[in-house]
Amino acid sequence: MTSKKKSLSLSKEKIKILLLEGLHKNALQLFNDNQFTTIESQKSSLDTAELIEKIKDVHLLGIRSKTIITKEILKHANKLIAIGCYSIGTNQVDLLSAKLQGIPVFNAPFSNTRSVAELVIAECIFLIRGIPEKNFASHNGVWLKDASNSYEVRGKNLGIVGYGHIGSQVSILAESLGMNVYYFDIEKKLNLGNAKSCSSLQELLSLSDIVTLHIPETPLTKNMIGRQEFGLMKKGSFLINAARGSVVAIDDLAKALENNHLAGAAIDVFPEEPNSNKDSFKNVLQKFPSVILTPHIGGSTSEAQANIALEVSEKLVKYCDVGTTIGATNFVEVALTPNLNKQRYLHIHKNQPGVLNKITKVFTSRKLNIASQYLQTDAHIGYVIIDIDQKNNSAEIMKELKAIPETIKTRMLL
Repeated sequence: MTSKKKSLSLSKEKIKILLLEGLHKNALQLFNDNQFTTIESQKSSLDTAELIEKIKDVHLLGIRSKTIITKEILKHANKLIAIGCYSIGTNQVDLLSAKLQGIPVFNAPFSNTRSVAELVIAECIFLIRGIPEKNFASHNGVWLKDASNSYEVRGKNLGIVGYGHIGSQVSILAESLGMNVYYFDIEKKLNLGNAKSCSSLQELLSLSDIVTLHIPETPLTKNMIGRQEFGLMKKGSFLINAARGSVVAIDDLAKALENNHLAGAAIDVFPEEPNSNKDSFKNVLQKFPSVILTPHIGGSTSEAQANIALEVSEKLVKYCDVGTTIGATNFVEVALTPNLNKQRYLHIHKNQPGVLNKITKVFTSRKLNIASQYLQTDAHIGYVIIDIDQKNNSAEIMKELKAIPETIKTRMLL
């Protein structure tokens, strides 16, 4: 019976983990601490052909933002249990295709919040003091010791577009510096401190000396800040984008800088970014001394990367070991305790009427006592977790669960 169980549910030394793009050592350490031993870690991303070949035998995949997981790549990932995006966003993965294959995708939406917020505050100070121009001049042998067009941030209006985890953290830090904070979010949010909510984006733009963006990449936010929005901003104001490159129309920003309507900008994310540090970077904003350009480093601090590595790896381990999907961005969320002294079966299926009855019948027909049963569904899938008291009949049960027509993926936990 023991050998049959091992053939049905992989022991940890057989679970293959692939970690790409130079993830922090905490990721590898956490998997090792949880007795996973078959781990391959690479410093760079893989091209499509290499990734397709590698992913065929991988059970857990860890990536950052450079690795793009498409529907086509997922077709080759027959053994893949889960994907970990070691980043805030998950737009590098085709989330729907992953879900339809029974693959939850986990990320770290909060671990680099402080790092991004600190960069934004630093850029507020640098921009309003005219530091970019003075720095540029000094590098070129020009001494610009002058107080004109150089101001304190205290008493200035900061407009935050998107009042989520990062936006609200920026709000707290900005207010501690004496700034007047305004924010706009499409969802109603509770303001922190003395921050004031604006009824529209247009209102926020017209009030702000500095505008900072903290919004996701969606069809609604593509080129959300363009010619019309720049026209609404105060003359001599500044724009900061540490959100997503697609939300700002870069050419329109360049025109707003050329005609001196905006006094400067700080941009950390771009519509097109190099694939690696070896590739060259070209952008229309490079000609402006008043613009701070940084290479998508908002969350690139040692502390943030260490925290992200732990957060995502812990979620992958919990899903692999227990079946917990809390924190999955594309999946129904189920919180579970370890299945001590129980045999646990995980069943992901198409959300169609009658499937739960078919699953339950597999156990009741054998007169097996179901100690606990959990079910969560969405429009596409259902996720059932069943714990039984008796640890037997494993091969027959798994065979019958897989034979249910609506089955997408099923696992048994040792």
